[in-house]
Amino acid sequence: MLTLTIRTDNPQAELGLYQDGKRLAFTTWEAHRQLAETIHFKIKQLLETEQLSLKDLKGIMIYEGPGSFTGLRIGASVANALAYALNIDVVGATGKDWTASGVKVLASGKAGQYAVPNYGAPARTTTQKK
Repeated sequence: MLTLTIRTDNPQAELGLYQDGKRLAFTTWEAHRQLAETIHFKIKQLLETEQLSLKDLKGIMIYEGPGSFTGLRIGASVANALAYALNIDVVGATGKDWTASGVKVLASGKAGQYAVPNYGAPARTTTQKK
């Protein structure tokens, strides 16, 4: 199963391609505030290094957090949109071995239709000014 991995919890974003749990390709870049502008191009570039396209993907896995609110939100949004458009499963995972645990969930057929970020803390919204 060809799987795209997305990790966007810190300024250095990561993308990977895994075939049945074995890493085929991997890239990192200093995304900082350009994550939303660069992630789609980086996914395309990564797939092209292996002469693949989005249509070859069978699953998507995100690092669900904790981490940067905006980074996690962008990563989850991209993963969920691609999974929906390609009609493939998406899963969120966390921890040191997040890719291994995510691959197992995808292979089991128990992945969901969307992945949700885990920000590591309750939302801190501002209080309304009077």
